[in-house]
Amino acid sequence: MEFRHLRYFLVLAEELHFGRAARRLSMSQPPLSLNIQQLEASIGARLFTRSSKSVQLTAAGLAFVPAARALLDQAAEAASHARDVGQGMAGSLTIGFSGTMLYSGLPKILERFQAQHPLLRLMLRELSSSEQLIELSHDRLDIGFVHTTRVPPELSQILVARQAFMACLPTGHALAGQPALSLGALQGEPFAVVSRTVSPDYHERILAMCLEAGFYPEIRYELRHWLSVVSLVSQGMGVALVPAALQQSAMAGTAFVPLNTASTPYDTYCLWKTARDNPALAAFVQAVQAAIAMAA
Repeated sequence: MEFRHLRYFLVLAEELHFGRAARRLSMSQPPLSLNIQQLEASIGARLFTRSSKSVQLTAAGLAFVPAARALLDQAAEAASHARDVGQGMAGSLTIGFSGTMLYSGLPKILERFQAQHPLLRLMLRELSSSEQLIELSHDRLDIGFVHTTRVPPELSQILVARQAFMACLPTGHALAGQPALSLGALQGEPFAVVSRTVSPDYHERILAMCLEAGFYPEIRYELRHWLSVVSLVSQGMGVALVPAALQQSAMAGTAFVPLNTASTPYDTYCLWKTARDNPALAAFVQAVQAAIAMAA
């Protein structure tokens, strides 16, 4: 049984006349008769009764009409879905991100992209930069947003955002109301940081900045998430150096104060496996690039 057999059968079932059915199908009558015979042979039942005056559906033919329509509709739907996936319009994408991306433009990128690709299913996983590199290498992520320059050569990358570090202080801290402060002013304070195992780049950056300011930070709290760092500061338990985007968290009990000395920026990169042949991935990369251009 072939799909053309089903199409020919349904047209003949509607016309109940070989000549009219053949004209609708833009073919001659003998090939139509042959295809109907082939269909009946494959099914093992007569679908039509034929006489010199009329063509009628048999009981088997009547029963086969809705099934034939359903098969053709299902085939058309499958073809449409495959075409959409091939054009990057359908399917799914798994996106990795670190917590700061919720305040660095990712929600807007996702909103615009989903509006343009409503059939695509976007799945988000919050992971550290090091975890994302592992997941990308094993094809368990399609794309990731990381804060590391230690990128394997098989991954493509684009710089998405660059932001300064700020001091995050409890609102009751003596320096919380300052327009800016020197990093050295935080010497001796208990620091909260994202742990080295979760984000080695950030951890080393904080150490380097403090050493350049003339002191070694007293790291008392090592946490897994940026918002945990800000939350701990809000409770008056310590201070932190955080990316400027976290000001948008607007967490009660915290004050964000700029540093009056230049520091190495906190960069965000979008990564994906160069060899991946995925139209949806290519479309998402284009959306990220468009967002970068709009923000420039």
